[in-house]
Amino acid sequence: MRGSTLALAAAIGLALSAEASAQTPPPGPPPPAPAYGSSIGLEAAKKAAAAAEAEVPKAGSNPDVIAVVDTGGHLIYLERMDNAQIASVRIAIDKARAAAMFRRPTKVFEDAVAGGRIGIMTLHGAIASEGGLPLMIDGKIVGAIGASGGTSQQDGQVAKAGADTVK
Repeated sequence: MRGSTLALAAAIGLALSAEASAQTPPPGPPPPAPAYGSSIGLEAAKKAAAAAEAEVPKAGSNPDVIAVVDTGGHLIYLERMDNAQIASVRIAIDKARAAAMFRRPTKVFEDAVAGGRIGIMTLHGAIASEGGLPLMIDGKIVGAIGASGGTSQQDGQVAKAGADTVK
């Protein structure tokens, strides 16, 4: 009887593991990063910054700094609201630069660190704080926007408002 109980337990375990593996698709390669396009122009950068600035009170944020960079991470436009903390100037630029150079939102790095992947911080230029977003036109990166002055979540909301104007 004991042998048949062990055999039954093994069969159930095998069936459950087969069912679980059937439900989990095998890991595949990550999707390709979006390509770079022509860099955003000054007028479009100003429009994105204006939309981001308009979002600051809606986000409940402190006065923010908004930076827009080109595809190479070089500053095109910076707006510092009255009474924004001075440190936010560099932080906004760094968030925008990281989003452009790594071709992904800076929240990806924040989430990785929160998940225990602190090694991600060894990547030169990675910023583990939400608020940097690539700017996309026709599926290609044309630059990035960074916001700093509030919480990470507020900065993300402000940056998204600016990014949503770029089309």
